[in-house]
Amino acid sequence: MTVCNACRYCEGFCAVFPAMERRLTFSDPDLKYLANLCHNCRGCYYACQYAPPHEFALNVPKALGELRLETWREFAWPRFFRGLFRHGGPTVWLAAAVPAAIVLLLVLVFQGPGALIHLQAGRAGFYGVIPYKLMVVPFSGLGLLVLAALLVEFARFWRETGGRLAELAGPGALLPAIWDALRLKYLDGGGHGCNYPDDRFSHNRRWLHHFVFYGFLLCFLSTTVAAILEHLLGRRAPYRFLSWPVVLGTMGGLSLLVGTGGLLYLKGKMDPRPAASGASELDVGFLVMLFLTSLTGLLLLILRQTPVMGLLLAVHVGIVAGLFITLPYGKFVHAVYRFAALARNAVERSREEDH
Repeated sequence: MTVCNACRYCEGFCAVFPAMERRLTFSDPDLKYLANLCHNCRGCYYACQYAPPHEFALNVPKALGELRLETWREFAWPRFFRGLFRHGGPTVWLAAAVPAAIVLLLVLVFQGPGALIHLQAGRAGFYGVIPYKLMVVPFSGLGLLVLAALLVEFARFWRETGGRLAELAGPGALLPAIWDALRLKYLDGGGHGCNYPDDRFSHNRRWLHHFVFYGFLLCFLSTTVAAILEHLLGRRAPYRFLSWPVVLGTMGGLSLLVGTGGLLYLKGKMDPRPAASGASELDVGFLVMLFLTSLTGLLLLILRQTPVMGLLLAVHVGIVAGLFITLPYGKFVHAVYRFAALARNAVERSREEDH
């Protein structure tokens, strides 16, 4: 960062370099903040005159990427789970397989084989396979635990990087950060796009991230609408094909399939030199979990009136449980820390404008 601060050739690429220029020295909290403000567009690597094979061997995206992984491990809560960031690949496969196997086993033990291979019609529907309370209570508890873990991690990072609660509550932090996040502004590489998967400029990665981001939001909205219909209006699943939960979930699932599939394809073609060591396992694991969640959900929708509905439901519920469990300890946390960094950047820009 000291070398970059002297050079300043890359200041138009993203938010990192203007934020860097506001500093003369770089403390550990400063570097953690800058690392999570980085969107890994990689433009600085290919433009840098000090990148390898220069003797300085500057590789800013790789260095900041490795520091991001360190901060995620440092602020993980509960601390017992911080080691999961070092074993992203095996953790994800276990998270996908073990909960699905457990759900299948529980259905077999308590409901019998017929629940998995026979048609469950009428109002019984999904609850003929997994009873209502066993569907709602564990996921509600798990959701609260995940939310608590993410909030604690956000608070730790915000406090470590010098943030105060009063700053976060002000419109000068939240509104600009939300707007930057919704546009994925800093994946545009200064307007030309990312240098991803290689040194050519492209907006493909940004658009695929949009598919993932908004697909995830649509699925969350579908679940929220379904919960309102279920708990407030007494209308139980499964819902009609043209109902709001199904339409929103279908759009979100298709969007996730396109986004995750496209990003996995680009990941296979990417230049590994600017990549942080150990980051690819986390990236691929999270994308695969999202892909499997959306794929099994769409298959369940299409085949819900067939004898395989019970089997698909058990597998889908197990994979969703695995996704929930890994959210605070996998690549998903980048959204939490990056939003916090965007909020800190907005506060600093506001102060700069005031002076």
